[in-house]
Amino acid sequence: MPYNQRLTLNLSGKLLSLEHPVVMGIINVTPDSFYPDSRVSGEEALRTRVEELVREGAAIADVGAYSSRPGAEEVSSEEERRRLTPILRLLRDEYPELPVSVDTFRAEVARFAVEEYGATIINDISGGGLDEDMYRTIADLQVAYILMHMRGNPKTMGEMTDYKDVTLEVLDYFIQRIGQLRELGVHDIILDPGFGFSKTLEQNYELLERLGEIHATLSEPLLVGVSRKSMIYRLLDSSPSDALNGTTALNAFALERGAKILRVHDVAPAMEAIKLYEAMQPYQRRDEAIHYTYHRQDPAN
Repeated sequence: MPYNQRLTLNLSGKLLSLEHPVVMGIINVTPDSFYPDSRVSGEEALRTRVEELVREGAAIADVGAYSSRPGAEEVSSEEERRRLTPILRLLRDEYPELPVSVDTFRAEVARFAVEEYGATIINDISGGGLDEDMYRTIADLQVAYILMHMRGNPKTMGEMTDYKDVTLEVLDYFIQRIGQLRELGVHDIILDPGFGFSKTLEQNYELLERLGEIHATLSEPLLVGVSRKSMIYRLLDSSPSDALNGTTALNAFALERGAKILRVHDVAPAMEAIKLYEAMQPYQRRDEAIHYTYHRQDPAN
């Protein structure tokens, strides 16, 4: 772990510890999310979904009202706000202690969610690339910001996968944009490499394998969102509905490589992956200490 790795987030005055990895549970209020079973509508269904997230141990709820899957319908900012209102009201009124992230690339929707309903994190798939006002808005609101890597937009990203070195280019992207955000006074930044966004199947796996390079270079916490994505079900020749086992396997790999937040549709399996990962840590640290001592004693090795 980098010596300066950030292990807390300030969420509008409340500190969220990342000393141990946490789970972000997804709540989709879109009619066309790529994973049909994740779509939620109606007050009672929304309440049931939130109850499930909390019961299973989610530390953050991530609410989205605009599907980013290729081919998804365009949604106006007015419609996005309309879809978000019932779930944000429910979370504010009935679960005030649960941190709420809003998945939007629009600055005006971000401001609405924070000022009207107390959202404490904005999850921007475009990294500020689809709304030039986003960074200034985040700085003004002083909320945490999830900076995701993506090229183009959801309609064009599949054609923008020409990288010389996908990991180094994602790292360069983060370094540049972290600098811009810091200059504006944004303090709490979470990094999302953007699995499934403007990356081929092979690039997704290369990036996951080398995630530790990003973790070792930057102090900002890493969020990994691979839940039921095509990088799993395409490789396994299955479907999103059959991709839970693959999701859990990749979440375990992500934890080993430094992920601090797992963004998932299925909270309980992700919590189990974290518990098993944490059970191994004392032994891993012991082995690292033994390895270090051995090499100190015999530099030839």
